[in-house]
Amino acid sequence: MFNSLSGRLVVLTTIFVMLAEVLIFVPSIARFREDYLMNRLERAQIASLALLADDMIDRELEAELLENAGVFNVVLRRDQVRQLMLSSELPQPISQTFDMRDNGAAVLISDALTQFISPDNEVIRVIGAPVRDAGLLIEITMETEPLRAAMIDYGIRILILSAVISIFTAFLLFLAMRALLLKPIKGVVGHMQNYAAAPEDARRIITPSASVTELREAEEALQKLETDLTQALRQKDRLAQLGSAVSKISHDLRNILTSAQLFTDRIEMSEDPTVKRMAPKLVGSITRAVHLCESTLAFGKAEEPSPTLTMLPLADLVDEVVESERLAIGEFDLSFACDIPDEMKIRADPEQLYRVLANLIRNARQAMITKKITGEISVNAREDDLAWWIDVIDTGPGLPVKAREHLFTPFQGGVSKGGSGLGLAISAELIKGHGGTLELAGTGTYGTHFSIFLPKGDGTLDAFTDVQRSRQQVGQS
Repeated sequence: MFNSLSGRLVVLTTIFVMLAEVLIFVPSIARFREDYLMNRLERAQIASLALLADDMIDRELEAELLENAGVFNVVLRRDQVRQLMLSSELPQPISQTFDMRDNGAAVLISDALTQFISPDNEVIRVIGAPVRDAGLLIEITMETEPLRAAMIDYGIRILILSAVISIFTAFLLFLAMRALLLKPIKGVVGHMQNYAAAPEDARRIITPSASVTELREAEEALQKLETDLTQALRQKDRLAQLGSAVSKISHDLRNILTSAQLFTDRIEMSEDPTVKRMAPKLVGSITRAVHLCESTLAFGKAEEPSPTLTMLPLADLVDEVVESERLAIGEFDLSFACDIPDEMKIRADPEQLYRVLANLIRNARQAMITKKITGEISVNAREDDLAWWIDVIDTGPGLPVKAREHLFTPFQGGVSKGGSGLGLAISAELIKGHGGTLELAGTGTYGTHFSIFLPKGDGTLDAFTDVQRSRQQVGQS
């Protein structure tokens, strides 16, 4: 029980209430002692009235009056005259004198605590003011043992009452906290367990209902978390299903394209000049489609295959990509520009780099044609001792804000309406496999600029440090 929140709450509440009662107990004891002594003074004053009524009383009556008052002697000062009204023999000398006429709270508490813890029976003198102005002062002598016994008895009763109040208060607080906090918390835990059993089921998402502000905020945060997780799981299932479907389609498409590849051998034998000029491009396109289907099948099993790196002339590869895009623009006023040194060779996988450049240029071309923006798409390249940089720049409409937020996320970074957003995600993954990066260098109404970074190093720590320093220098320039 004490390991539970409710059990600890009961124990702590009881302890805190008891501490509060202890703070009340000390001044209560002091007040009880003051009342006890004042009562003895009043009783002694009453006893002395018998002597005022009759100057001569016998010793037996005097002893009885003193016993009833609980004192040894009574001295009354009236009209500046100090008069011993009642007296008896003291069992021991007077040890202390207490004046009750003008004591502060600190003095009363200190005297009470001293009296409470002192086990010795002493004779004390108590001075006070007579009631109803029956004189200037009254003095009595008395034993401390009856006073201490009365204080202990009063203290025990106070402690018992405090314990009862503490337990009762803790029980009421426990019921209140159970209704207002513990029960709603258990409800949230139950919702979490229910949701964990089937997180894909949107019906199990918690609906905030708590009246406590903090608990409701927790429920709202949990609702958002469960909603996002359910959507993510659904998307994961869709991606798994899509991957399976794409793998099946790619398998069959590969077989179809392999058959088409056989027919291109006959086309290459044609004597028609146009056919001769277009046949190699057709063969190249079909070959790439076959390789893409094979890569897609590999991706469906695990991930994109590792690149087969070779030194290749970049200008020839870019010209091949641009030539394919020129056929797609038709009569639309869109131009291409390439600024690549003829002698530049880069280390890359030809097929994968072709796919990356084709994706970037095709996205730019589709965006400009869709928005009917005439302009230019340029591909520039440069190198130094540490890396190659390839820039694809267009003068199109720029990327929308939503596309920028999830630019390289599959199925979320689509730019065109109906786009899947896979192109840039795949391109970024392919370049990452080369040890480089694909970044959005800038976008706006002036157009869009993508930058491909390919390191020349061997991937060691020293080479990586040198490349990072080179990238910083390029960024600053």
